[in-house]
Amino acid sequence: MSAPVAPPAKDQPLPHPPPPTRPRAPVSVVVLAGLALGYTLWAAQGVVVPVLLAMFFALVGNPILRALRRVWIPRFIGALLVLAIGITATVMLGRQLVVPASEWMQQVPRELQLLTPKLKEMAAPMQRANEAARTFAEATDGSGTHRVQMVTIRENDPWKRLSATPRLLASVLAVVLLTFFFMVYGESLQRHAIALLPHRHQKRLTVGILQSIEMEISRYVLTITVINMLLGAALAGTLVWLGVGPQEALLWGTIVAVLNYAPYVGPAIGAVLMLLMGFVTWNEVGPSLLPVVIYVALQTLEGQLLTPIVLGRRMALSPLVLILALMLFGFLWGILGLLLAVPLLACAKLVLTRIEGLEGWARLLE
Repeated sequence: MSAPVAPPAKDQPLPHPPPPTRPRAPVSVVVLAGLALGYTLWAAQGVVVPVLLAMFFALVGNPILRALRRVWIPRFIGALLVLAIGITATVMLGRQLVVPASEWMQQVPRELQLLTPKLKEMAAPMQRANEAARTFAEATDGSGTHRVQMVTIRENDPWKRLSATPRLLASVLAVVLLTFFFMVYGESLQRHAIALLPHRHQKRLTVGILQSIEMEISRYVLTITVINMLLGAALAGTLVWLGVGPQEALLWGTIVAVLNYAPYVGPAIGAVLMLLMGFVTWNEVGPSLLPVVIYVALQTLEGQLLTPIVLGRRMALSPLVLILALMLFGFLWGILGLLLAVPLLACAKLVLTRIEGLEGWARLLE
């Protein structure tokens, strides 16, 4: 016969029940939700991309607005000043780049025809192998004659060009206006949105996440912008030293600086462009390879030495995850997706780091 169990004392607290387990959705539901989200981002890119661009521009401009506020400049006037300076600098740079860009667009088809002998000289072994394979195919065919039909499809619809220009201007105007309103009314919008949260812990967590995103992303974008400008200026100066015109060198320096916002993919495209530019500009094979060699050397110095020293490992991202993000956002939104992939991935890492239970996913991105 078992002994009777004594009842718990009155001053002893009762044990708390275990917390309820959070229900988890099936894998199929998660996959379908991801596919639906991807399709929505692709279908609504005309709305999503301008909003994201405006948000990141506002994040970069917020530290400048706070510095202007310390000298008693209101936020509204400061936002107008920042936008005016940015638009003026962009227009002045565009005026310098229009002439060399249009000249390159006109002369590239002709220069590519003149480029054929150089490419034949470099691809001579491959051409001989191709001729041997063709001779073998003709010998086995017996007839010795082949009929080749070439079909050229030329799309020249002026209506598409007329309809694309206003759409592009409307997107640019939308980005400018949204950037202004985010910089002026973004703080009040954040306060009203945080006030809707029911618990104080959620409010404190959300405020911490937003402050971390603003500080880290603005610092990252500003630092990368300065580094890319230095890279473009170094390449432009080197091209001028090699004999390229100042405006044309500025064009290539600007293109390289913009492409450098997309890691791995941008430098690869820049190397191909430098190789093409070298072959078009110089007749000899040796000088033609100098631009791409100099560009690869500058890119290696920037990627392996300058950027790690300046940024450290605070914003370090996994190369594999970064390549996957570049592929995904590049497929969804094109060149703008390549430029937005790194800031979006950095934001996701900062959010995962602050949320309890998701730190492992943040470490997966490192």
